[in-house]
Parts: sequence; structure tokens; C-alpha cells
Amino acid sequence: MLKHIVCFKLKDNSRENCEKARDVLLSMQGNVEMLRDIKVGIDVLHSERSYDLILETVLDDEEALEKYQQHPYHVQVVKKHMHAVRETSVAIDYIF
Repeated sequence: MLKHIVCFKLKDNSRENCEKARDVLLSMQGNVEMLRDIKVGIDVLHSERSYDLILETVLDDEEALEKYQQHPYHVQVVKKHMHAVRETSVAIDYIF
């Protein structure tokens, strides 16, 4: 199994914008078939080093991750929205 984690800092991190971004990320459930699990959290501390959102997904393997990265729904809906609203992001992918 492989875990794909992305943390996002948004240009506008108001509660409303964070909730909209969370909903867009969660909309992959049922639309991106290679996802085995998906969780999205909104930061509660708002410290200087905090990111605003975290996306945690579980996929079968690196091949599934590559398919996920190219999936039309992920690219045309989710990435399009997140690239428009994010200031920056960091990611990690690991096998467990």
C-alpha cells in the first residue's frame, strides 16, 4: 500500500475557502476509482508554520499513484481548483 499526503497553504485561508477546498478534494471519493481511502483535514492551530489543509490518500502501489496523477477527474477538477487557490504545497509519498 502507498500513502500520498499533500499539505496546502491557501492564498485566502478563510474558513469558507478552506471548506470549499476540502469539499473539492473529498469529491474524488467515488470519482477516482484507484483511491482506497481519502481523508482531508483543516488546520485548527493557524500557527506560523501551519499549513491550511492536509490531503491523505491510500493507493495500492506506485502504478496506482501514477494513474491517480493522470486521472481526468483529478486533473480537470481537483488540480485545476487547487492550483488556483493554493499559495504553496508540499507532498510525501511512502509505502507502508
